[in-house]
Amino acid sequence: MSNSHPKRALVSVSDKIGLESFVRGLTELGFEILSTGGTRKFLEQAGIPVIDVTSYTGFPEIMDGRVKTLHPKVHGAILGRPTLASDAAAIEAHGIVPFQLVVVNLYPFQQTVAKPDVTFDDAIENIDIGGPSMVRSAAKNHAHVAIVTQPSQYSDVLRRLQQNSLDEAFRRRLAAAAFEMTATYDRAISNYMAQVTAKDAGEVSSFGSRLSLSFRLQQELRYGENPHQRAAFYVEDAPSSTSIANARQLTGKELSYNNLLDLDAAKSIVSEFTQPAACVIKHNNPCGCAVGESLAIAFDKAYEGDPISAFGSIIGLNKTVDAATAEAMCVPGRFIEAIIAPAYDDAALQILTTKPKWKNNVRLMQVEFSDADSGAPEYRRVSGGLLVQDRDDLPQSDAAWRVVTSRQATAQELADLRFAWAVCRHVKSNAIVFAKDGMLLGAGAGQMSRLDSSMIAAYKAGDRSQGGVVASDAFFPFRDGIDAAAKAGIKAAIQPGGSKNDGEVIAACNEHGIAMIFTGVRHFRH
Repeated sequence: MSNSHPKRALVSVSDKIGLESFVRGLTELGFEILSTGGTRKFLEQAGIPVIDVTSYTGFPEIMDGRVKTLHPKVHGAILGRPTLASDAAAIEAHGIVPFQLVVVNLYPFQQTVAKPDVTFDDAIENIDIGGPSMVRSAAKNHAHVAIVTQPSQYSDVLRRLQQNSLDEAFRRRLAAAAFEMTATYDRAISNYMAQVTAKDAGEVSSFGSRLSLSFRLQQELRYGENPHQRAAFYVEDAPSSTSIANARQLTGKELSYNNLLDLDAAKSIVSEFTQPAACVIKHNNPCGCAVGESLAIAFDKAYEGDPISAFGSIIGLNKTVDAATAEAMCVPGRFIEAIIAPAYDDAALQILTTKPKWKNNVRLMQVEFSDADSGAPEYRRVSGGLLVQDRDDLPQSDAAWRVVTSRQATAQELADLRFAWAVCRHVKSNAIVFAKDGMLLGAGAGQMSRLDSSMIAAYKAGDRSQGGVVASDAFFPFRDGIDAAAKAGIKAAIQPGGSKNDGEVIAACNEHGIAMIFTGVRHFRH
């Protein structure tokens, strides 16, 4: 970078995290700081000398700050190449002082439009114009200018300036990050405008004509589904506070690809319930799930649902983990890979971080539990494209349920049917769930035949299924599934209905004395 002019840095940021110490470090290295609007006031209040951009350009901010850096003396100072004779002449002729450093991040458009009550006018006012222009100019001219766009870059940039090692290769890396930021920003605006214009046109579809996705690398994982597969975890630019992307790992080994999948599944299931609930996940399916008067009781019931399968499992808990629950999880012989919960009290943390087999191994994850990310889209890669759908988080409601058999469900059976139906939509199709007393007794998951799933659920439940209930994620196509359930002692069933053989299935229920409810809603999960 040229040293023929005083060292100058242009600073204009929305996110002021870490800014004061960074800019103070720049001034100690002899940089003059030029700034605008809120950033200038922030730095002045911190006691840092700042030159107002308007005093440099000779042109005031106008239109409520919409126009302030869009000026030839600003962009000439960023884009100018002092080593090129023609540029050097223009710099001299127009009184331009080149910038060696440009520090810019953008209006929080993504965060603004993520708010449920955002108005169109609010969204438009949070589209940054001058910021992206300066970022792109500096990134293009990275041979002469360093562009800093993220607070996470501050310490490295300052260290390199102190060591006089802000070389072109590093500036190129900063430029690449800058172009990615502006591309991500433009994609977010494009997606938002596509949704708005679709609504303006009265289009029924909520999907735009194009889909542009942007995710940032959060971490490289130990491995993928198998040790020979590499894997990484990318997250949205503004992930919901309730998402796995914002879960804090309190202790334990590094997470793997499978851990993240199972943690997400565990959180999704226990979020279905308001009373204390626990679930046990293996290979993205619940092998145990229960509700109880306390979290410890719910956990014990969930774990005992299938203790053999529970070995090496992921645990989901929907309430603050207390000492009693922690002690229950630490019972000798219980091997748990990870736990996700909204919080852990001090006593529970003490127990879970001091047990010999737990201290350095079991991953304790903490994340907010709410429905803030309800309705988020789901993406699935297929060869040559991407499938997109609304997440299956339709609120549970029995308003449209109807009893189709001659026998009504008892109050206890109805409570168990609600529980089984909530769990069933989280089990891979074809899904059959046996439950009793707020406890998952057996699940048949991912089978090609619903009869096979019924037989597996019955096998897992054993004698405990006597007097229990069954839930099916889709209709029973034949009576054989009901016959298998009746043989296991099931007394009530819940399913969507809608098969051409519904009459045959209902007749089978009446024959066996099974009460059956049709929900009218299917819950396939592939």
